[in-house]
Amino acid sequence: MSSCIFCRIVRGEVPAHKVYEDDKVVAFLDIYPINPGHTLIVPKQHYERLEDVPEDVLAAMMRAAARLAPAVLRATGAQGYNLVVNVGRAAGQEIMHVHLHLIPRREGDGCKIMACARSKPGDEELAKVAEAIRKELERG
Repeated sequence: MSSCIFCRIVRGEVPAHKVYEDDKVVAFLDIYPINPGHTLIVPKQHYERLEDVPEDVLAAMMRAAARLAPAVLRATGAQGYNLVVNVGRAAGQEIMHVHLHLIPRREGDGCKIMACARSKPGDEELAKVAEAIRKELERG
């Protein structure tokens, strides 16, 4: 997609602090990082949603994350990391080109990635939702 900022970065039209690249993905530092070293892993082809990404590209994204994570931790002194994919505006996706956030974390950094209110549904409710999901998987 010609106007997509991530596509433009992939094509070299927009500068970025690239830290990794292979034939399927490119990784670069987020310009609005949660913590230093916050890296975005982006497919070179434009896909808006995770479910649109071919399996080999998904695998390349995860391989890149597994390779980058230890380097990011060593380079930043972070103690852990989150891997996050936001899909759709309701989930916080701002750039409509699927991407994986690798977010370095430190104890007490104040970042609450999973800070949404949580519930404790009963077994009956969990079973109902699980069955609905299985049915949708069968439908394809």
